[in-house]
Amino acid sequence: MAKRPVPKYDFKAFGAAIKAARTGRKESRKKVSDEMFISPRYLANIENKGQHPSLQIFFELMLRYNISVDQFLLETPPEKNTQRRQLDALLDGMSDTGIRIVTATAKEISEVEKEGG
Repeated sequence: MAKRPVPKYDFKAFGAAIKAARTGRKESRKKVSDEMFISPRYLANIENKGQHPSLQIFFELMLRYNISVDQFLLETPPEKNTQRRQLDALLDGMSDTGIRIVTATAKEISEVEKEGG
């Protein structure tokens, strides 16, 4: 039987997003690898070479870093991109005072953008 001629999905953009999120949190590959029970080389290959992760590791990385896979797998724009998911995760951990500060800041930014400034 012949092999099905399907192009292999390129995971380089996903790997780059994982690396950016990991370094943004100042987490070392060793720390993440130890916590996820994978080798640092496997993680490096996912991040730098676009190696296809196992479905389990893909899922765990997506959840760990609040990455929206929609932006990588779907042709339509995602409902919530990675930055919005990461902001949601930060907001979930904030106190009411922090939420009030963020809300006031967001309102001010919105007003400045409406004014074209």
